[in-house]
Amino acid sequence: MSVLGRNAILQAIDQGAISITPFNRELLGPASVDLTLASSFRVFRKAHQVIAVREEADYREFTDKMDVASGSHILIMPGETVLGITRERVRLGPGLCGWLEGRSRFARLGLMVHISAPFMGPGIDSQQVLEMSNFGPAPLEVYPGTPICQFIFQKLDGTEQYEGRFADQTEASF
Repeated sequence: MSVLGRNAILQAIDQGAISITPFNRELLGPASVDLTLASSFRVFRKAHQVIAVREEADYREFTDKMDVASGSHILIMPGETVLGITRERVRLGPGLCGWLEGRSRFARLGLMVHISAPFMGPGIDSQQVLEMSNFGPAPLEVYPGTPICQFIFQKLDGTEQYEGRFADQTEASF
């Protein structure tokens, strides 16, 4: 299993094995593609009960969806977690999987962009949900449209396909 470099990513896009909508070639790096932050967020309500971490748990029961106006930002306080979603929809064909990772320039400010579950299974066709947490000492202003994370593509030994609960997630269903 190998990580795709710039030319291999472009070739996979040309062949239809990878689809990124919208695709901005300027966000393509040597071995990944930066994805930008959409304007929808889910903010956790103040918890007054214990949240059971079980298979049937649904984050939507404990969060409120909010949209940030163009040019505005969301404020993430130290110790706070907010859910965001990428503007781009990523589709992976058979034989490809990937990893969603933060960017070091923001991690150095204390922003962890995708703190859990970075693996993206083969066959996904969705916008990517981000678990964004502020581990720094100061409040952070986070702006929609920022290239907030990077997607790393990897060849899979096999042709399996992910068909789980979040396979087709979009900003509308987030």
